[in-house]
Amino acid sequence: MKDVREHICDFGLSLYQRGLTHGSTGNLSARLPDGNLVVTPTGSCLGRLTPESLSVISPDGKLLSGPKPTKEVPLHQAFYNTRADDAGAVVHLHSCYSTALSLLPCDDITDWLPHLTPYGIMQLGKVRLIPYIVPGSSEIGRTIEGLAGKHAAVMLASHGPVISAKTLEAAVYAAEELEATAKLAYLTRSLEPNMLSNEQVQEIVKQYNVEWD
Repeated sequence: MKDVREHICDFGLSLYQRGLTHGSTGNLSARLPDGNLVVTPTGSCLGRLTPESLSVISPDGKLLSGPKPTKEVPLHQAFYNTRADDAGAVVHLHSCYSTALSLLPCDDITDWLPHLTPYGIMQLGKVRLIPYIVPGSSEIGRTIEGLAGKHAAVMLASHGPVISAKTLEAAVYAAEELEATAKLAYLTRSLEPNMLSNEQVQEIVKQYNVEWD
């Protein structure tokens, strides 16, 4: 059976090969059984990870083994700290359509992703748009912590999405759904697409026990 380090490498390669992040952008993390975190290293390419090349840090960010971790450790910690029962992994990507959509006007930053299909709602709940902050800044982590765990996913404007879930697999699938929905929203933006109604959204929320408050 593969351990979490191998899963990070497998999912990183898949995300990279499909263009959901590029170059040395994006980072992944997961909680280990002992409570520590395994994180992708700074400057690493998600398509070229190996289990032995990953960083292990304590919950407070102290490096325990491996190379220097990603500079985005604070945003990962913010999810683990505020969603202790629901965050077993965090995925941060620089995916194209979600980033493009974050550059455009937004009606509601607390519910940024348009309600075009049921699946974005089912897998992500309300996605919060966070105004631009310099990448790597600890302010990103403080801003996410300020949301008090109310959002499983956020969109960093002009930067990329960050998604948490109980497992790495679930976080990756949710990240893929966010990008797919953003692509639909971007492609249909000038066409006045038929959005799901509030009643339809609430039906999904109720049936699938989606976090929505």
